[in-house]
Amino acid sequence: MSTANRTPIVAGNWKMNLNREEAVALARTVASGSKGMQSVERVIFPAAAHLDAVRYSLAEVGTGGVQLGAQNTWHEPNGAFTGEISNEMIKDLGCGWLLTGHSERRHVVGEADDLVNAKTRAGLEAGLHVVLCIGETLEQREAGQTDAVNERQLRAGLEGVPRDALSRLVIAYEPVWAIGTGKTATPDDAQNAHHAVRKVLEALFGQQPATDMRVLYGGSVKPNNAADLFAQPDIDGGLIGGASLKADSFLAICQAVL
Repeated sequence: MSTANRTPIVAGNWKMNLNREEAVALARTVASGSKGMQSVERVIFPAAAHLDAVRYSLAEVGTGGVQLGAQNTWHEPNGAFTGEISNEMIKDLGCGWLLTGHSERRHVVGEADDLVNAKTRAGLEAGLHVVLCIGETLEQREAGQTDAVNERQLRAGLEGVPRDALSRLVIAYEPVWAIGTGKTATPDDAQNAHHAVRKVLEALFGQQPATDMRVLYGGSVKPNNAADLFAQPDIDGGLIGGASLKADSFLAICQAVL
């Protein structure tokens, strides 16, 4: 883990999984099991349909410091956008965090860089903490384009983001080829990508903001590889997918960052 003054984050992206009862039970167990882990921020991102239920279940048992986030938003405050939810609606549901630019939104849903940027800026303007996700595909990795792809997605995603919002911005490097595949970047490969990301942030915003900003790793992080990944100087925690759907594995990953 970095010696810089950056509080690590372990965030669980539940994606389109779990029914209401399962989501509530998982949230309760994570909250109860992570009390006392105040040196690591913990955020969960349930499906939008379950945000309200999870919010109230956390209120009943005590959050244990667990924070709530939304997996998606729309960048307009209101209007004729059937099926979408706004940042104000997300905040009404108790969310303080938002994901933007996740590879599944980019490559499955088809969100382009300009839409990712609009959502990122809107989330920050609404006062949310935003996790902007970036990462290369397997073809791009094999072509040696990892750093170039990350730089392009960073520059596009952060276009127009004001400096006074940077304290609420987190970057998540998620190599697409490692998400849900069981393949994981080696600690050295992940560190090299994170270091390059921080260099781009320095070019955009200056040395201190780049040093202060947290950069997470995501891509088949599990209890047995989390400690080695999180020990790297430019990796400040993880955005966890499948392993966040079981409380014991998610809590073990939280322990690995301490």
